[in-house]
Amino acid sequence: MSGFASLERMAHDRATTRNHISRRGVEWTAFLFILPAFVLIAAFHIFPVLYAIYISLHTGAINRFTYVGLDNYIRALEGADFWNALSVTIWYVALTLPATLVLGLVLAYLLYQPIRGRGIYRTIYFLPYVISTVASSIVWAWVFDPQSGVANLILQRIGLAPLRWLIEPSGIGQVMGAQVGVSLPGWAQGPSVALIAVAIFTIWQSLGYVTVIFLAGLTNIPGELYDAAHIDGANALQLFRHITLPLLTPTTFFVVVISVIASFQAFNQIFAMNTAAAQTLGGPLGSTSTLTVFMFDQLYTYANYGYASAIAVLLSILILVLTLVNFRALGARVQY
Repeated sequence: MSGFASLERMAHDRATTRNHISRRGVEWTAFLFILPAFVLIAAFHIFPVLYAIYISLHTGAINRFTYVGLDNYIRALEGADFWNALSVTIWYVALTLPATLVLGLVLAYLLYQPIRGRGIYRTIYFLPYVISTVASSIVWAWVFDPQSGVANLILQRIGLAPLRWLIEPSGIGQVMGAQVGVSLPGWAQGPSVALIAVAIFTIWQSLGYVTVIFLAGLTNIPGELYDAAHIDGANALQLFRHITLPLLTPTTFFVVVISVIASFQAFNQIFAMNTAAAQTLGGPLGSTSTLTVFMFDQLYTYANYGYASAIAVLLSILILVLTLVNFRALGARVQY
């Protein structure tokens, strides 16, 4: 018996050794498989971030940098241009984010219903997201043309005075107040008319993406819950409030986080619309100069590489803080 026991132990030890070697081999094989992805991430994500931080601590041109420490950060935080760009960015986010989320949710809920031709409607609403930003910005610049644009034609048809849209740096409150003879203080003048025009274009362009994401979330809600609620006598509003909204919180959380990040990083649509309207970078009197536009201007117009990199780092920190706040405030309310 003892001989058989010894043979069994030896066989077990050999099997354990082979399994251990096999597992180690699988681990090394896994590392080899992820190595190309890691190299790409390191080359195009990690290294640029570290190099941007390095440049932000210097001044001068490429290959002739001079170390200045935190001077670029101090210059940004003490400069009025930086805070003006930050305020424009906040106005831009406040104009685009809530409207896109609400309209996207409403459209998704309507397109989720069993209506005839809903596939065509879904395609129509998603098309603006896949159309070239430059091409669509040219069309919208014509829509907001002060002389022959469709936007002013609509305003005139409903009895309102035409606006200069993309070339108007004054606040919307100031413009509307002047039409009725009311003078508003500076804090109540609101965002510029030019920024509102850009925000309208952004809402139109990004609405299809948000709608599709909400549609995906709606399809994950079991239909049996709606059937049971119908049997209990729930109406459409009660279904939406007590079933759709709670079970849509994971999708809403994702859309909010992604939309906040995208709004603070917005550049293409602002640059394209300013160019299409023959405006300088940042719009009239800098009224559409968000942090990304301001950073681009400092980099390519004034060649302030260190200062522009410091603005980019500060913007990244701001986005990171807002993302963590969203995870803390909204993540706990997500219902899976």
